[in-house]
Order: sequence, then structure tokens, then C-alpha cells
Amino acid sequence: MPFQRLREDIACILERDPAARTAWEVLTCYPGLHALAMHRLAHACWVRDLRWLGRFVSQLARFFTGIEIHPGATIGRRVFIDHGMGVVIGETAEVGDDCTIYQGVTLGGTSLTRGAKRHPTLGKGVIVGANSQVLGGFTVGDGARIGSNAVVVKPVPAGATAVGNPARILKADPRQDEQAAQREKAAERMGFSAYGATQGDDPVSMALRGLIDNAAGHEHQITLLWQAIEKLAREATSEGGRTCLPQDAQTTEGFDAEGLNRLVK
Repeated sequence: MPFQRLREDIACILERDPAARTAWEVLTCYPGLHALAMHRLAHACWVRDLRWLGRFVSQLARFFTGIEIHPGATIGRRVFIDHGMGVVIGETAEVGDDCTIYQGVTLGGTSLTRGAKRHPTLGKGVIVGANSQVLGGFTVGDGARIGSNAVVVKPVPAGATAVGNPARILKADPRQDEQAAQREKAAERMGFSAYGATQGDDPVSMALRGLIDNAAGHEHQITLLWQAIEKLAREATSEGGRTCLPQDAQTTEGFDAEGLNRLVK
């Protein structure tokens, strides 16, 4: 069983990390793999009430890898800790199968109550970007992404993306264009999205694009109204009436929505 888990871990690293060339390289040069292997030993000691020994093994793993996993934490299968330096996983944290965790991530607690569920639970296939902080005893749903440097203090629904400080929850947009949909399918086939970053993850940029598109729509409607008024004015003039359009009437569109959208992407 331990060797089967080890083979699974090596295979998932070869699948998700394009820099990994051979199984031997992964086995000898990937601290995330070493930290997980030592955690299994520490966790086995912990659940058998050998608490000091479990903590001692976890501290050895921290010394050699720079990754601190409390022996009480529960780690699933095929978890990939990429680079790993500075990763901290707390005592009551639970990490589901096929998760990817990048460097500098903290799965921490906000409660001082001994014995309580203080640390987060990551569902299956969650990606936690570099230097993110996930703090509290809540759940991050299956397939969710947490962007780099995010500070997450509330639950994240399955399949959603959390970005920013404090993190804002962005749900999948069903109106995304065909190219973005193809990128998402490709990422799903590979099993991960590097550093938790995907297209359309910046809420400020998304808000600006929405405002620009809204302004462009207003510009178009105003232009159509002035064109209609101009047409009526010409008809009235041809029938002998007198009419005069304001000199500043805008009868052509000049709002460059596409150019502004490129600036905020």
C-alpha cells in the first residue's frame, strides 16, 4: 500500500508538472513528495496516540523540505504540493484527492478552541495558488480554485474561483466565449490550472469590462435616437416645415469599447 501511494504521487506529479522529466527525478528532487511521504509516517504515529513522535517526524519533514504539515491533518490521494516552500497545513485541515497546492499556502485556523474544527477542508481537485491563505473551519468545494495571494475566510462553492483580499467568490460564467471554454476544457483534461489562475479571475477587470460594455450600449442607443430624429427632421424640412437639430447632436458612434476592454484585460 505505501508503495502504491508513492507510485500514484509520482504519476500525478509527472502529469501536472511539465518540468518533471522522469520518475527518478521526481522521487529524488521534489520536496512536496518527500513531505507527503513523511506526513504519512507522522500521521500513523498521531492516530496511534504517539503524539510526540508524530510531531517530531513532522518537524523533521519541515526541516528538510520547508513544508509544515501537522501530523493530525488528513491528506488525500494524489495531492501535489508544487515547490512547497512555506506551505503550512494545520491540525484539523482535510485535503481531498487530486488537490494541487503551491508554495507559501497556509491552511490555517482562526479559532483557539482546543479540539474544534479550526482548519479548512478542501474538496476533490481543488487548486490553491501561491501565497494564498485559507483560514477557518469551512469547506472549499470540489474543483474550486483559489487564486494566488487570496485570503479566503468563508466557504467557496464547488467549481467557483476565489480571488483577492478578502477573497471574492466568482462563479463560472455560462456566457464565456468559445475560446475560453476550450481553455477550461484543456485545463480539466490536464487536471490542474497553474497557480489557480484562469481567464476572467480579476473581479476589478470584470467590473470595468461590464461598465465599458454598458456604456457602449448606451452610446449605440443614443446614436440610434439622434439618427431617427435627424430622419424626421429631414422629412419635415422636405414638407416645408422648419426644424433644426442641435449642432452637438451625435449621429455617429465614437465610443471605442473594444480598445478600452483590451486595456483592462
